[in-house]
Amino acid sequence: MKKILAFAGSNSKTSINKQLAAYAASKVSNTSFDVVDLNDYPLPIFSLELEAVGFPKEAVAFNEVLSNYDGFVLSLAEHNGSYAAVFKNVFDWVSRIDRKVFKDKPVLLMATSPGARGGATVLEAATTTFPHMGAAFVTEFSLPSFFDNFKEGRIVNDAINTELKNAITAFEKEI
Repeated sequence: MKKILAFAGSNSKTSINKQLAAYAASKVSNTSFDVVDLNDYPLPIFSLELEAVGFPKEAVAFNEVLSNYDGFVLSLAEHNGSYAAVFKNVFDWVSRIDRKVFKDKPVLLMATSPGARGGATVLEAATTTFPHMGAAFVTEFSLPSFFDNFKEGRIVNDAINTELKNAITAFEKEI
């Protein structure tokens, strides 16, 4: 059975992106999944000077975790139109250990937000960047207006749920 890893590009303890990632991972057929929290990998802000001293054990550990899965379900938080600082920092560190952060494996890339754009700007940035970071295949999904469309642990809007199912089907074909 294939294994996938779900996580959010967020350090919020109540991350709506983590909720979405876990929900989507639970819908992927014929797989098992784990959910990790970036808070479990506290890292100093990346710099060349710190890298010269050595890689923090948390960066090495996260890189090793990524190696153990057949694909990834990742939902990015959008802060000021870009990645959340915690996500950018973890991936800055890991990319210095292995440029192919995603290990040439498929990624179901998502974003959500309370607003109507659903993290569209961060998705645009990620879809252009992730293939250079070893994402063998990227399919994307945006959930707008999280608090209107996600209730009681599921997507309640049928049209949006169909969009997610289509993204999951494309992801399933690649893992």
